[in-house]
Amino acid sequence: MTQPPLLSAIQDGVLILSLNRPEKLNAINNDLARALRDAFVLAEASADIRAVLLKGNGRAFCAGRDVSQAPTNDDLELTQQVASAIVRCNKPVVAAVHGWVLGAGLEWMLDADITIAARSARFRFPEVSLGVFVTGGVSATLPAVVGLSRAKALLLLGEEFSAADAQAWGMVWSVTDDEALQAQALRVAGRLAAMDPAVAGRFKRVLNAVGLAGFDHAIGLESAMQRELMQRAD
Repeated sequence: MTQPPLLSAIQDGVLILSLNRPEKLNAINNDLARALRDAFVLAEASADIRAVLLKGNGRAFCAGRDVSQAPTNDDLELTQQVASAIVRCNKPVVAAVHGWVLGAGLEWMLDADITIAARSARFRFPEVSLGVFVTGGVSATLPAVVGLSRAKALLLLGEEFSAADAQAWGMVWSVTDDEALQAQALRVAGRLAAMDPAVAGRFKRVLNAVGLAGFDHAIGLESAMQRELMQRAD
């Protein structure tokens, strides 16, 4: 029996979203991206949900886009829609990451508000080596976090880095043992869910409006650059 690509549950006001393609290291296909986008739209509209926890089942958080097929316009649009839904959601979003955190999965992690990483987490932007462009608004989120110079090196060189590196560069809030990851992330999400949602939502909106003022522009440019590369490949 085919498993759904995304599992969801609500616990004490926290919507727990679990990427559920463990046999593919939660690599992103259209079904997963569509389900995740729709889940964030529902979360924004629900008064019962006051925070979101995003995690991955199996051995990895997310290995990026499923590269078993060439990228299409639908892939691109859905990936960008997920990123926008995470950033624009009026509820705080916590990401809990472990194992591989690659490409679009890493970009979605950066769209979250607070990230907790397991010590096993390994990060990389492989897009240049794959001949594709980045997505997820990362051309805005990454420089905002690590600075422009480091962002250029991480994206162009595509070198792997550790959870300790990610914490030192400000990409994750804390690093914990793998066996403690889910509990710690749920505690953080629970603290956010216990806040006045009107206050928490306004903090997120204002911080993103100022700190990520170029996010929408980045999404548009990334999509245009990806389409140019796709046309060249044709």
